[in-house]
Parts: sequence; C-alpha cells; structure tokens
Amino acid sequence: MKKLCLLALLFGGLLHPLNTHAQSTKNKKKSKNQVAAPAPEKKKEEAIKPYDKVITKDAITDEGLFKIHKIKDSYYFEIQDSLLNKDMLLVSRMAKLPSNLGGGYVNAGSKANEQLISWERFQDKILIKVKSYNAVANDSLPINISVKANNYEPTLYAFDIAAFSKDSSAVVIDVTKFYSTDVKAISGLSASLRETYKVRNLDDSRSFITSAKSFPLNIEIVQDFSYNASKPPMLPETETISLQMNQSMVLLPTTPMQPRLADPRVGFFTVSQYDYSSEALKSDEKTFIRRWRLEPKDRAAYNRGELVEPIKPIIYYLDPATPEKLRKYIKQGIEEWQKPFETAGFKNAIIAKDPPTYEEDPEFSAEDIRYSVVRYVASTTRNAVGPSVSDPRTGEIIESDIIWYHNHLRSYRNRYMLETGAANPSARTLDTSDEEIGKMMRMVIAHEVGHALGFPHNMAASHAYDVESYRNGAFTQEHGIAASLMDYARYNYIAQPGDQNVRFIRQMGPYDHYVTNWGYRFVPGATTEGEVPTLNQWILDKADDPRFKYGKQSSRFDPSSQTEDIGNNSIKASTYGLKNLKYVAEQLPQWTSDQTNDYDDLKELQGELLGVWNRYIGHVTTHIGGVYENTKRPNQGGVIYTAAPKTDQKAAMSWLHENAFATPTWMINFKILQNIDHTGYTETFRSAQARHLNSILDFEVMGRLIDGAAISTENYSALELLQDLRKGIWKELSGNQPVDVYRRNLQRAYIDRMAFLMTEELKPSRWGAYYNVNQSDVRALVRGELNTLKNQLNSRKNLVAQTETKYHYQDAIKRIELILDPR
Repeated sequence: MKKLCLLALLFGGLLHPLNTHAQSTKNKKKSKNQVAAPAPEKKKEEAIKPYDKVITKDAITDEGLFKIHKIKDSYYFEIQDSLLNKDMLLVSRMAKLPSNLGGGYVNAGSKANEQLISWERFQDKILIKVKSYNAVANDSLPINISVKANNYEPTLYAFDIAAFSKDSSAVVIDVTKFYSTDVKAISGLSASLRETYKVRNLDDSRSFITSAKSFPLNIEIVQDFSYNASKPPMLPETETISLQMNQSMVLLPTTPMQPRLADPRVGFFTVSQYDYSSEALKSDEKTFIRRWRLEPKDRAAYNRGELVEPIKPIIYYLDPATPEKLRKYIKQGIEEWQKPFETAGFKNAIIAKDPPTYEEDPEFSAEDIRYSVVRYVASTTRNAVGPSVSDPRTGEIIESDIIWYHNHLRSYRNRYMLETGAANPSARTLDTSDEEIGKMMRMVIAHEVGHALGFPHNMAASHAYDVESYRNGAFTQEHGIAASLMDYARYNYIAQPGDQNVRFIRQMGPYDHYVTNWGYRFVPGATTEGEVPTLNQWILDKADDPRFKYGKQSSRFDPSSQTEDIGNNSIKASTYGLKNLKYVAEQLPQWTSDQTNDYDDLKELQGELLGVWNRYIGHVTTHIGGVYENTKRPNQGGVIYTAAPKTDQKAAMSWLHENAFATPTWMINFKILQNIDHTGYTETFRSAQARHLNSILDFEVMGRLIDGAAISTENYSALELLQDLRKGIWKELSGNQPVDVYRRNLQRAYIDRMAFLMTEELKPSRWGAYYNVNQSDVRALVRGELNTLKNQLNSRKNLVAQTETKYHYQDAIKRIELILDPR
C-alpha cells in the first residue's frame, strides 16, 4: 500500500511540473529528457472565425443560389442552411480546349461529367457527397436503412467551415482550392486522355479560377487549367494542354417531376433505379423515360382537347458563332418539333431564339446551364450530336446543348452526290445550292433535337415503307423516306433515273408524332403507375402498323432495324442502290476534277464511294443469321424473336456472291485510281471484301444459325452457310478457270477466317450471347469444310494453265494443312 502511495505521489509530482512548464515557459529550450505536451485544442470560436474576419470589406459579392464572395484571389461560398442536403446536379463541361483533343469528338460544350451531389454538414466541415438514385426505398420503411448502408455515398470534397453568417443561418467555406486544383471528378481530362497525352500534373502557376457567378437556381464557375503533358494534341513543343472548364451546379426541383415509366416498345432514353420498397420477392427495377417537364397552363382547356401552351416551353438559343446564312435553317430544325408537340396537345412547346445581345443579357453564356444552346463548333469533325442533362431521380431533362460541327455539311454534300446523283440532277455538283444545303441542315438539326427531347434512334422506321414506294413522287413527298426522323435514313438512294418529283431528303414522320404524344401528353389525374393502362393502350392501338414500330440501334442481327438503310427489303434496296452507284462512279470525274482542274475532291469522293458500297453490302449481310425482333407483351401473342426465313438468307448469300465477292470491275477505274494514289489498288478492295466475309464467318452468326436449326429444320443452318460460301468463294474450281488477283486475295482471306474460327474463342459482348465454341458444332463444321476444300484443290491444282492460279492453289493447300495439323 505504501509503495502504491509513493508511486502515486511521484507520478503526480512529475506530471504537475511538466504541465506548468509547458504553460509558463513555452519559449524556453526544453531539456533532452522532457516530453513536449500536446498543444491545447483550438477553441471552436478560434477555428471558426467571426463573419467579418472572413468576409471583409474587400469582398466582391454575387447574390444567387449561394452567395459567392471574391476576396483577392480567394473565393468563398455562403450556403444557407436550408440548402444543405438538397439534391443538386454538378455538370462539368469544356468551354475551351485544344484542337483534336480526344480525336476530334470532344469540343467546346462537351460534357465531361454529370454528378448528383448534396452539400452536407459534418461537425465543423461541409462535405460534397456524390449521390446515386440507382437504389431507393421509402424513407418510412426499415429496409431504407439497409439501402443506405449498402450504397454509401462517396465524399467528393471536404471543406472547413470558415465562418457563420451574422444571423447564423448560413455557413461560409473557402472553395478556392476545390476549384483551382486538379480534382479529377470534375476535370475535363479522363484517365484515358491523361494516358494518351502523357499528362504529368496540373501546373498550379498557370491554373486559376477565371470567374464565378451565382444565379437564382445555379452557380457557374469557369476554370482555366494548364497541364504538363509529354504528348499534347497540338503544339507538342509546348508540352502543355490548356483548357477552360465550366462547372455548373444547379438546384434540382424541390417537387420532382412525376416520372413516366418506360416501355421497351417505345423508344426513349431512360434512367433506372432499383426500388427496395417493392412487395415483390426482389427489388423492383423501375425505368423512367427522359423528357422535359411540359405542363399545360390551362389544364381545363387541355383536358377539353384544345391546344395549350406549356407553363415553361423548351427554348433553344443559337450560338453567337453561328454563320448568319445558316441561322434560319437551324431555327427551322428546332421548331420542326412544334407539330409533333401539337399532337401531344401543346402549342409553342419548343422555340428557337437568336442569342441575346450583350445589352439584352450581359451574363449570357452558352455554358450556363440555364440556357439550351445549339453550339456551332469550329472543328474538322463531321458530325452533330444532341446530348442533354437530366434529373436522375425522375428523368426530367434540365438542359441540353446541340453540337453542330462546321465540316458536317461536307459529309452531307458528298453523300447527296453519291447516293442520289444518278436520279437527282441537283446533286451532281460540288457547289450544292444553299437551299439544298439548308434542307439537309434543317433535318439534321431536327434529328439532334429529337435526341435532346429524349428520343433514341429508331432503326425500324425506314423498314415501314415498301421499296417501290421510294420511286413514287407523290408517296415520297407526303411520307418522306422513313416513318421517323430518328432513323438513320438520310437520302433516297432507291429512286432511279427518270423517276419524277421524288423526295430525296428525309423529313418528320408519323412515328415522331406518335412517340411525342406517348411521352409528353399530360394524363390528367393519373399517378406514375396509374397512367400505365392508358400508355399501354396507345401502344396496342398502333401495334400492327409498321410505321409505329420501334427498332433499337443496338441490334446487330435484325435485318429490319439497320442503320443507314431504307425500305422493307434491303436486298432489293441495295440492288437499286448499287445500280445508281455504278452510274455515279462513271460520272464522278466529270462532276469533280473536270470542273475544278484538281484531283482533291475526286480522291475524297472516290474514297467515300467505297464507303457507300460497303453500306449497301452490309445491309444484305445482316440477313445471314438474321433474327427479327418484335418487342411485345405476353398478351399480344406470338414470339419476340424469329429467325429470318431460309429463302431470304439463301437469296442474300447468292446476292453477295454476285455483288460483293465477285471482282468489282466497275469500281476499279484506273483512270481515276492512277490520278489519286500511286499504289494500294488491290489492297483497298481486299480489305473491303474481307470485312464482309468476316462478318458472315462470325461466331455470333454461327451461333444464331445453330440455334435456328435446333428450333426448326426448315431454318437455314450453319452447315448450309459454310457450304454455300465455299461454293461461291471457290467457284473457279468447278471449271478450272484462272483466278484474278482480287479473287485470290479474297480466297486467302477466306482461309484466314476459317483458321480464326478453328482457333479463337467468342468473347462475351453486350450484343450477343456467349457460348462455348470449342464444344459446339463450329469446329467440326469448319474442319469438314476445310477438308472438302483441300480435296478439291488437290484435284484441280495441276489442271489450271495460269501459273499464278496454280501457285495460289498449292499455297492454299499448305495453309489449310497447317490449320488442320499445326506444327
């Protein structure tokens, strides 16, 4: 007991002098044996300073969603407590960037990231939490606890609270570091771009916040960043990538829009979530369409069937950089959708406006998320896109920017000539009239606006019309060339010379009215689930009419849902297309180099002519192993997937041997080729033919044929495919005919592809089902065909007179032997 007391006294005596020393002699040198006491914690009032000590009289303040205070080079947010824990969208866009960043498809206005966030307080910090609505549950249910625990949201950034507002209703944080350093989640440089350009780091000395503006519902921050990079996309000697980023933060509606459940029979972009509130024995996946919030001003008039203006119309502004002569066509393209919206009961639902002048709106910016803009981009890229920003909770589209690339019209001029020039005299020139160019641009803009309204491509729309109707002037003028503008049906390439008053350029179709009505018509008094019977009936009313069918672009197997084709019979349509293309190929020098005294345009168009040929051929190859998809509900009867008829597949194979695999002598015009390149004539066509051969000798095609034959012996089989292909590719064997260089190249491509089928495995993809190739019939069928071919070659190799052919057959035998018996 005494020992314990002594130890206690010693311990207490030691502690007391140390503590008093630390408090009274902190500036004196400590002895070697002294242990420094921990510094006292800062009191709360010292860590969080008085408001006036942080937001001084030098502050420049911008009022809005948050107050933004600028003090010299520092930026502060003053966030009302009422805005904490509110859902917001953080949208990162490129405002300025170097040319060719990302290969030309990234441009001013491109969205780099879109994140749902909330600002939350944790002790003396404010956190940016990145949220997700992929998994949800009713707040009142116990399972909501588990949903949150198993979907814990990441913290994007943490800020120390610098001060409270004078009335303690808001917190003040310093956001300078967040917006001036390389926060990858809001950076314009993805991991792949950083790797491509060998980005080392952000150079702080050349990076800064350009501006910060606060508006009633959004905040816009502009950053100017310079990165050190070993391989920048332009001016490599600078080893620098400089870009300007725009960070938009928008408060999402306190009252979310009523979502509309998606239906796979109607085409819409969507957002999805798993609802764990479901009474089913699993989470209930709910998919909502993406659409703008259109609500009638006068609901009573709307319910009576009158056309009514929406409370908030969709407004698109033109980019100030848009050339004056093109502005009217862009406006027409935007407002092309007014008629479909009238079908949905709304008038003046979508409006095009010129950009405001500085006097009208000094703060107008195309990057400001309050404005939807048709961006005009100075880029050599030939494209146009229609992205949008939507509320992930409901699918409500908040804003969108249509992006038009300057050189895109050149693509349309070229294809206009190549695809319609045979029947369309106005297309036979490099100087396409402004009126014709305007018609094309108007429809392209309308197509991209369609995407921004929530509509994906509908590749079944062009299959709604009979091929022969495309030669009928009255039909094409009334119905256009597809049932929807959202199909990739750009031109009428079927019409033949002599056909009268034919329309060659696409236009709005009946599906566009139907889908707009389905997605945007206001259903009075119905909840999200309550309006489903009405929506379903609208589909059933049109279910048997091909004009209202939706065909996914992602389908690589459905002959009725192909990109860039027109008509309900692609074999017949491609026959017409090739007939026209042969005429154009013959006239091409007369329409180009003879007029310009230069070969540049001829070279460009000759290359694109091969691309058109490839498209026409590709439309037919899809029939081989083709499966028609007709999405339906069980109560509609029938099946969703049906193999293409055997007769169609056989006809497609015969057509391909005649038009794709036969030597394309009409395209091999050495008067053209020798003026545009010094070599590569045979390789160009070998590559094109091999591409289509490989698309037929494909694991997924073989798998679909094997499945089809298992369903019915009446279906085209994988064996029949291989036999028909061998007989056509090697047809010279039957008559001891010489084989020209193009056919020899094709036959070697055939052997190489058969080797691929013997040795490779099918990689899983999002398009096709995976199966075990090695344990399927594929290897056995390929082996059998190679043995048959080897025997035929052995019997014919000494009967041909041409030396090249004889050597070719001997070489082919050796190649096959190495496949069958690799050494």
